[in-house]
Amino acid sequence: MRVYLQNDILFINQEDLPHYKKGGSVVRNSYFWALKSIACYTARGSDWEFDAEVWVALSRMLLCFTESGYLGYQETILEFPQDLQIPEVLRSVSTWL
Repeated sequence: MRVYLQNDILFINQEDLPHYKKGGSVVRNSYFWALKSIACYTARGSDWEFDAEVWVALSRMLLCFTESGYLGYQETILEFPQDLQIPEVLRSVSTWL
């Protein structure tokens, strides 16, 4: 998932967010709701925002979904621009583009 930082808020690109589908995969729908539940802003059609206070929870959640094997690596890894330093708390679930 492509991400960027602005004023200590992590933004996940709207195109990379999981989608909720009624009657869809339980794992994917759970992933959608889990991400949405810890985000500070999730308007439809915009990037989702995550305050620094939830980055530990985000990291643990992404690790859990990655290790489950039900979702692809690209769906659960944060991809930072190469010119941006990855915050320490997110390093275990992040890479550079």
